[in-house]
Amino acid sequence: MDTLLRPWTPADAPVILAAAGEEMMARQFTAPIDSLSAAEDWIALLTARRDDDAAYSFAVLHEGVPVGNVAVSSVERRHLTGWISYWMREEARGQGLATKACVAVSEFAFSELGLFRLELAHRVDNPASCRVATGAGFAVEGVERARLLYDGVRYDTETHARLATD
Repeated sequence: MDTLLRPWTPADAPVILAAAGEEMMARQFTAPIDSLSAAEDWIALLTARRDDDAAYSFAVLHEGVPVGNVAVSSVERRHLTGWISYWMREEARGQGLATKACVAVSEFAFSELGLFRLELAHRVDNPASCRVATGAGFAVEGVERARLLYDGVRYDTETHARLATD
């Protein structure tokens, strides 16, 4: 993998803590990140998931500094599928980094993990995420009505997929 992506390290905990403090970012983490130790725990969880062949998360780098995350998770060996997710810190959005990271992690999933089908979804009210998905070669497959629930409000999601043969 090129210098755009690298696995998260414990030294990245301050970046994770800062990212978790940005508006709307708390939803990107499996538990609240409100301290350096919580950020370190999150990174340790990513390492454990990689060791279990369940998920592979990478820091997205800009000029050598982590500014986002991209992952292939829900790695399923029987059907050779995985789930792509991504987020970028506010200062790194709109620069094409998320799209490049999605392309890179997809190539990793196809070539290194041997997966065939990758899926992702985004809220329909998030056109920037849709641009990332389509820009990275993920075809629109449909809308899942009222898929997500945040703060008592249901949101539709649009599902995309990319195949190794695309």
